[in-house]
Amino acid sequence: MFFKRKAEMIDKAAALPGRPHAIATAERHHVSGRALKGPYPAGLRSIIFALGCYWGAERAFWRVPGVWVTAVGNAGGFTPNPTYEEVCSGATGHAESVLVVYDPAEVSLETLLKTFWEAHDPTQGMRQGNDMGTQYRSAIYWTDPADEAVIRASKARFQKALTEKGLGAITTELAPAGPFYFAESHHQQYLAKNPGGYCGLGGTGVMCPIGTGIAASPIPD
Repeated sequence: MFFKRKAEMIDKAAALPGRPHAIATAERHHVSGRALKGPYPAGLRSIIFALGCYWGAERAFWRVPGVWVTAVGNAGGFTPNPTYEEVCSGATGHAESVLVVYDPAEVSLETLLKTFWEAHDPTQGMRQGNDMGTQYRSAIYWTDPADEAVIRASKARFQKALTEKGLGAITTELAPAGPFYFAESHHQQYLAKNPGGYCGLGGTGVMCPIGTGIAASPIPD
């Protein structure tokens, strides 16, 4: 019954009220030293991914060559500026998410989508492995309307690959991005600060059949 309650998306009217001001977070990325909230260099693009616990999810993307900066936070829900504890309660509607800011001259959106699809199991609904609840759902939130078609095409291609391996339907939420609320400082780049820390990420073992883009020198772990 506890999982059933946490696995049901809360109504906006019942969501926690949150707060008008942003909660404190880190100023710089622990790995690259770049400004977490920007300003970012001209020409960079962004996208928001949710694929389970954001500690491991963020690491998967900061390792991708061409990614300028990553940050963990909360998106897709109703509560403004939520705390970690509020999100974990299931009463905010948010998914634990990763903001990925990238240079399209060095890495393609398709490469980031390939990383996303292969890094987790997008067929699990409101959970990812042993992590249960709406905050662990799979989602992609685009910041540029032009990205929607590419995202939906990647989902269709990965679904075909999953089906051929006998796996189920993708449950990933696809939607335009709303506000992204940065998580507390100690959650940012958590696995760089705690190399032995928990990482709940686990893929299906199925390769995503989409192209990859230009690669630059990677940011170190």
